[in-house]
Amino acid sequence: MPDVRLSSPQGKWILLTTVLGSSMALLDSTVVNVALPRIGRDLDADLGALQWTVNAYMVTLAGLILLGGALGDRFGRRKVFVVGVLWFAAASLLCGLAPNAGMLIAARALQGVGGALLTPGSLALIQASFHPDDRGRAVGLWSGFGGIGAAVGPFVGGWLVDGPGWRWVFLLNVPLALLCAPIAVRHVPESSGVKAEGRFDVLGAALGAIALALVTYALIEAESGTLLVAASALAGLAAAVAFVVVEKRRPHPMMPPDIFASRQFSAVNGVTLCVYAAFGGFFFLAALQLQVVVGWSALAAGTALLPTTALMLLLSARSGELGDRIGPRIPLTVGPLLCAAGMLLMLRVGPDASYAVDVLPALLVLGLGMVTLVAPLTATVLASVETERAGLASGINNAAARAAGLVAVAALPLLAGMGPEAYRIPDAFDDAFRRAMVLCAGVLVVGSALAFTTVRRPAPDCRRPECRTHGSVAVPPLEAGRERGSEAR
Repeated sequence: MPDVRLSSPQGKWILLTTVLGSSMALLDSTVVNVALPRIGRDLDADLGALQWTVNAYMVTLAGLILLGGALGDRFGRRKVFVVGVLWFAAASLLCGLAPNAGMLIAARALQGVGGALLTPGSLALIQASFHPDDRGRAVGLWSGFGGIGAAVGPFVGGWLVDGPGWRWVFLLNVPLALLCAPIAVRHVPESSGVKAEGRFDVLGAALGAIALALVTYALIEAESGTLLVAASALAGLAAAVAFVVVEKRRPHPMMPPDIFASRQFSAVNGVTLCVYAAFGGFFFLAALQLQVVVGWSALAAGTALLPTTALMLLLSARSGELGDRIGPRIPLTVGPLLCAAGMLLMLRVGPDASYAVDVLPALLVLGLGMVTLVAPLTATVLASVETERAGLASGINNAAARAAGLVAVAALPLLAGMGPEAYRIPDAFDDAFRRAMVLCAGVLVVGSALAFTTVRRPAPDCRRPECRTHGSVAVPPLEAGRERGSEAR
């Protein structure tokens, strides 16, 4: 049984290294959007290249995050976590040194591989290291400090872009990794899952990532209408079908199909797809709108988006308590509607927009909607499956949210009529942004209707989330199964 106490020096070192590791991946998912206009200008990249700068990272991260957790259980959580941190740092260095958009996109894909190794590992290390009496508080501190990192991310990113340059958004990860990895090696005890058995589902992970990559390529390049685009779309759908077939036939699948036998689990993942598709599209385009159309600096644009994360940090725990009392159906119905209203309020954000009058009200309404729905969504995911599958259910839900976000970043500019050079033409981008906000609001309304018609109150003795404080606006919080911590050796 793990016996490290949070008050001990070793406990503090473990908390520090896990916060540093998870914050590296979390920061990159929030600050890169702010840097996109400057990246496009410096590398002479069109809108499609900027979409890939975001999505190359998300493709590998979403496709491999479940496999990353399994690798830690098998070969040692500390070992895989350290490998992930160093891999992420090396890929970040390549991003910072990239001479052109193609190299940057390739390096971002490598970054996603590192993120898939370290993201589930950071929470698993806490679960496997701390004494049961301290584990809940340790998880709370981990998620809270991670949320603070997410909150300051856009501000730091904007400051770096306007100051030393966008490359430092990536290069900053290198010293963080060089601090994190030695602490982990010296102070974090090794652990693994005793019940880890069978072959890894490498084929399933590869098919999932390939399907996402091909569909994303087809959506981003759809305007060209070439045979290659059509072939990519068909191949992506074929890979998705093959993924489902493989998962049904493998003895130890990465994503066991029978977990979707729970109607509640399937329904809440449907809500997740709608909600996080809208969020992914919004935060990708909002950072561009504030700089390209409104004319703000990267620092001003990054700072402007802070209210959503601040509200999540301050109120997510209370939202979870409210969801426990009244059930998830009302929060998961009302939350997306509030978010939709916030995105429609963004229609007022155009040239010479006022932050206090135009931008802030929209972000406050959006943030309140996110607060309302995120914690109950996570709780419902965990409550809809057996306790021993809670970690798997959370990982699937997290991966689904990332997949939804990357598809939205690929598809939304196409649906809104953004051409390859749209972000260089303020009037054209403004018109397309308005259409995109209406589309995002519509997807959220669909998610609200799905929640209202399908989500039901879970049993009173179901599993409850341990990550009560949450600050990420890009994905729902990860949860580790309690059994994984208790089986550490």
